[in-house]
Amino acid sequence: MRPYILLSILIYVGGFMIGAIIISGNNLKNDILSKLKSENNIKFSATDTVFILKNNLIAALTLILGGFLVGFPTFVNLFFNANDLSLKIFSSIKIGLNVDKVFLLILPHGIFEIPAIIIAGAAGFKIPYEIIRYLAGKKEQILTKEDVKEYLTLALISIILIVIAAWIEANITLKIAKAMLKTKGI
Repeated sequence: MRPYILLSILIYVGGFMIGAIIISGNNLKNDILSKLKSENNIKFSATDTVFILKNNLIAALTLILGGFLVGFPTFVNLFFNANDLSLKIFSSIKIGLNVDKVFLLILPHGIFEIPAIIIAGAAGFKIPYEIIRYLAGKKEQILTKEDVKEYLTLALISIILIVIAAWIEANITLKIAKAMLKTKGI
């Protein structure tokens, strides 16, 4: 496995685990729990494919283009994206939402979105990785044609997966959530 792909995976997993640790040590107050459980606090009206796609593309482009700033924005965005997902999952479970329902609300689009984020992170680390290799004397050119091609391929794959995930989130995941609310099973 290429080092920048492995780095992206490790940062994502690390961010996710730290989110789980934060939630496990946090006592959510009862009044907050009742507000989170309240049907009135869940709004779907502004959410659609374009809205979701715009937000996810901003995150992906921050990851992809972060390599031009030595990967720092890529690292931060990747870590906090995973951390945010973890906080949402574990706080939902902590307030009483069944694990199967939490995963039902994440898996349909998450199977595309999570790999897209990790691949975008790998693209963002590709440029700094090649610069480090050049400075270490392991290659003669900073970026070769193959390096640029791989960077662009990773970026394109990530963006395609983001588009698919946004469509699924808006058109399938939200329908599942609405159906769960109607049956009061959430």
